[in-house]
Amino acid sequence: MRHTLPIAPQFYVTAPQPCPYLEGRMERKLFTALQGEGADQLNNSLSQQGFRRSQNVLYRPSCTDCSACLSARIDVSAFQPSKSQKRAIKRNSYLRRSAKSPWATDEQYDLFRGYLDNRHADGGMADMDVFEFAAMIEETPIRSRIVEYTDPENGDLIAVSLTDVLDDGLSMVYSFYNPVQPQNSLGTYMILDHIDIAREAGLPYIYLGYWVPGSPKMGYKAKFAGLEAYVQGQWQKIDDPTAYQDPSHHPLSSAPIAEQVANIQLPDRHPTKG
Repeated sequence: MRHTLPIAPQFYVTAPQPCPYLEGRMERKLFTALQGEGADQLNNSLSQQGFRRSQNVLYRPSCTDCSACLSARIDVSAFQPSKSQKRAIKRNSYLRRSAKSPWATDEQYDLFRGYLDNRHADGGMADMDVFEFAAMIEETPIRSRIVEYTDPENGDLIAVSLTDVLDDGLSMVYSFYNPVQPQNSLGTYMILDHIDIAREAGLPYIYLGYWVPGSPKMGYKAKFAGLEAYVQGQWQKIDDPTAYQDPSHHPLSSAPIAEQVANIQLPDRHPTKG
């Protein structure tokens, strides 16, 4: 019998560039390719260690002078909606949800462009064309779904989430929605609805991407009960989000890249008969 062989991906680091979340800081990412027969195993393992997927790449912040970005997830069993979240559920209860294979459409792109132009006109995705959008949706080597929310009266597409299905939860890779309905809290509603989906499927977590204390763009994630953050190599329950505003929780230093890579736990391939 052959021995079990570890998956040994190569890790790389991006060049520093201006941080999109905190003014005056520089961003750098540690990343690896997501491909081959072990893609699902690798995605599951690294997602549990604070990595996120973008097409066929897995990445995690690895900034030289900052560690403010914290990978966040919701413990479904610990979640209870707040009063404002219950109102969001009620306001959007008319929407019809459908989950499909990850295939891009013109209607999705039109909604996406309207969302970016209204909410993130100066962001890194502002110049994304229809072909790049299709790549974002369709280039996935793992089990992914497009979750669409439509108005049943006229069939209009109102909101979309590109969602990965992990062994232990749902990862909301990217979400966008009709920006002219801010009073409906559509972004919040999609997270709440994914909590319901996970609960029905017996999945314990909703992975939300990065929570960045001090960033207005990313602060909304702290409003969800049951929030956990990946801090110093382990998931921690966030009982008091304001405690993470203190700079002492984000030392202006990080471990050397070689040490970071050495501490990443990689999955093992299933043993083969022979």
